[in-house]
Amino acid sequence: MTNPITVRRALESDAEIIAEYNKSMAWETEGKRLDFDKIMKGVQSLFRHPEYGFYVVAEHQERVVGCLMITYEWSDWRNGLFWWIQSVYVAPKYRQMGVYRTMYKTLREMAADHPEVCGFRLYVEKESSVAQQVYQQLGMDESPYKVFEEELEK
Repeated sequence: MTNPITVRRALESDAEIIAEYNKSMAWETEGKRLDFDKIMKGVQSLFRHPEYGFYVVAEHQERVVGCLMITYEWSDWRNGLFWWIQSVYVAPKYRQMGVYRTMYKTLREMAADHPEVCGFRLYVEKESSVAQQVYQQLGMDESPYKVFEEELEK
């Protein structure tokens, strides 16, 4: 890639591409067809409620080629915030070109300006060995915890 990847905090004008990438990710990772309008409302809602988190986008030649979402988890054990990395998506043409690596490096730089941030967490599909290798190469370790969930119908 001749032009570098740049990373920035997302703007509300990025909402449509973020929603498209979220829809694509749901299909690729879980075979779920999600309603675009519902996703779009969810993305826009995060921009209206920054206390819940924020998005980061990666650009190549002024085109958004990747994104992720940060949400917050308070840790009383550490008296600090974990930034949960969620909704990671890189456009297929740009995969394995360092896009996620650049986004993660930027997150670490951003966190350095926020002393309350005590670490990063993410969850990954069990079968996604490529993603797991990337996360390990960047210094993340598999935690001893399994994630359980109950999804409430709304």
